[in-house]
Amino acid sequence: MRNRKSWLSRRAFTVTALSALVGSGGAMAAGSAVADGANRNRRWATREMRGVWVATVANRDWPSRQGLTADEQRAELMAHLDAAARCRLNTVILQVRPTADALWPSPYEPWTQVLTGTQGQDPGWDPLGTAVEEAHARGLQLHAWCNPYRIANHTDLDRLAETHPARRHPHWVVSYGGKLYYNPGLPEVRAFVQRAMLDAVARYPVDAVHFDDYFYPYPVSGQSFDDDEAYDTHGGGFEARADWRRDNIDKLILEMAAGIREIRPATQFGISPFGVWRNAASDPLGSDTQGGVETYDDLYADTRKWVREGWIDYICPQLYWNIGFAVADYAKLLPWWAEVARGSRTQLYVGEALYKAGDAAQPAAWQDPAELSRHLTLAEDHPEARGHVYFAAKDLAADRIGAMARVVADHYEQPAIAPR
Repeated sequence: MRNRKSWLSRRAFTVTALSALVGSGGAMAAGSAVADGANRNRRWATREMRGVWVATVANRDWPSRQGLTADEQRAELMAHLDAAARCRLNTVILQVRPTADALWPSPYEPWTQVLTGTQGQDPGWDPLGTAVEEAHARGLQLHAWCNPYRIANHTDLDRLAETHPARRHPHWVVSYGGKLYYNPGLPEVRAFVQRAMLDAVARYPVDAVHFDDYFYPYPVSGQSFDDDEAYDTHGGGFEARADWRRDNIDKLILEMAAGIREIRPATQFGISPFGVWRNAASDPLGSDTQGGVETYDDLYADTRKWVREGWIDYICPQLYWNIGFAVADYAKLLPWWAEVARGSRTQLYVGEALYKAGDAAQPAAWQDPAELSRHLTLAEDHPEARGHVYFAAKDLAADRIGAMARVVADHYEQPAIAPR
């Protein structure tokens, strides 16, 4: 008992120290709390994904606000990269095309508004080029996160930059749920968004292109996505519009994967979908969940097929629920996704809801600093799960209740190389 108490005391001290350092100096301090000169040459113990998303849409994570100077923007970005490195993460997934605009000097789309406050205005530096260079200097992979079809979080085309392709091609655009989207049912749209995204692959040695969960938009009650004309023109051969829509997204995935391989063969292609493909009540192949959204039926994204067919290099389902959550239990979804990935060439990583830890609006499980650490412990029983990605950078820095510090103390004692 005395030895166990001593071990617990030392461990409690380590977690407490990590948490205090995270709170006072950002998550970058967490790794340094358990690293000293004697550890610098320690052998990298394993290959696993340890990633963090850096969301730029609506200035969620970075930049902290619009209109910062170039030096201020750069300093904030470096702080996020440092935080990832010192927490012994190995990958940063940076959102570089948030609303059909760009964080690099794209010939296809305007500079993003999140930098200067004015879409199309040159920020005076190259954020994506800098991010790739500085991430690699820290031993981090840099994944270029793109949203294929979202144009704007409003419905006014005139608010877009004059050069915006959506203004030049208004017939490409569908207004739905208070937002603007490119129509995935138009072949010319699919070709254009691929060119726009692949430009980043051609210009920079990004380690991956990353899509999130937005394909066709999430359903809005009482509204329909108006693609009647596109379906009439291009939907021949499909009796059901849903099958045609899924085929449109399948084509995007296959063509994007081929484009990446042609331009930069070492660059991977990964997707982080909503965590429920289909509920078992809808399909016996589905998960034991009661999700209100099913990607197959509502977003027209057959994510299971992409894994089983090996169309993508990795999948990172957003399993943003706690263990024991009745509607979508992490402990049930994790083995379901592990089974999907088993035998496939597609790597499985798990998207983790760091943003929920310590949020008073979340269930009681998320008030426990150990909840996320338990997720990683559970994943150890599923060898198909090759790592975890945390949403998102702002929450990594704040670490409200020390949940990330607990993960570092429990699971990230040694560095790890990202899988390839």
